[in-house]
Amino acid sequence: MFATLLGPLPRPPIADRSGPEGVLDGVLALQVEHGFEPVTDGGFAPVPGDVVASWRATAARTDHLVKAVITGPWSAASVTPPEAIRATLLALADAGCRWVEVHEPAAVGIGADDAARTRFTDLHRALTADMGEMHLSLAIIGGSADAAGIETILAGAYASLAVDLIAGPDNWRLVAAAPGDRGIICGAMSTATAADEGPEVLLWAAGYAASTGGRGAARVGLATAGSLADLPWDVAARKVRRLGEAARLAAAPREERLRAIDPRAIDARSAALGRYEPRPARRPRRPKR
Repeated sequence: MFATLLGPLPRPPIADRSGPEGVLDGVLALQVEHGFEPVTDGGFAPVPGDVVASWRATAARTDHLVKAVITGPWSAASVTPPEAIRATLLALADAGCRWVEVHEPAAVGIGADDAARTRFTDLHRALTADMGEMHLSLAIIGGSADAAGIETILAGAYASLAVDLIAGPDNWRLVAAAPGDRGIICGAMSTATAADEGPEVLLWAAGYAASTGGRGAARVGLATAGSLADLPWDVAARKVRRLGEAARLAAAPREERLRAIDPRAIDARSAALGRYEPRPARRPRRPKR
């Protein structure tokens, strides 16, 4: 079980004299401190406008796995030609990048439109063809894309699917339909300031995703449900911490998980006691005479 970001962070409270490298170190340090991996530049690309150079510069400042983030051909259609996005992906592979997250927020608008489904499918098959061992992850945030169907969404050679489960709860249908050999990254940490940050929902999301298709916990991660950039730094940092704690708990022994969550989420007995307490062992029945 792992934790990662599905969007940028706000600027850390670092003096201006620290420069861009100081800011980058700040966002990396927050992720590393709370066990995130893969980590990202948090939206503070060291070389603005150059994804490959930015990935190189970020990877050089940490010994953790760094993922690159690009906008996919469906969402970037009016800005960047598909061929240019493919060229960036190939350049990242040549640079040694092992994980690329392809964001397609506009996929939430595909719906049942057959022409749109076909176009999305064609674009992603062409984008991801022959990419070797690079881990490609398709990310959909900002709403639900389940109406497009899993055959459309995972038409490309994606090793994992990352979905926003707060703004797009119907994305659970995509999770349930995804083949068991594909990873699932649950965007279950809300980006709202006052939202619930307890581990209960996060642990439930991780457990349910792991149960679908015989996937198992090793193919499941927890993530933010989108951008934290508009939050105060302390609020964003708290969410990162809570997400990291939930990912650690998800991999912890069962008794430790149960002690860490609200007893009302377990059973009526624990709820009444106000703490987790296992049910007493049943006495063996006396054999009938």
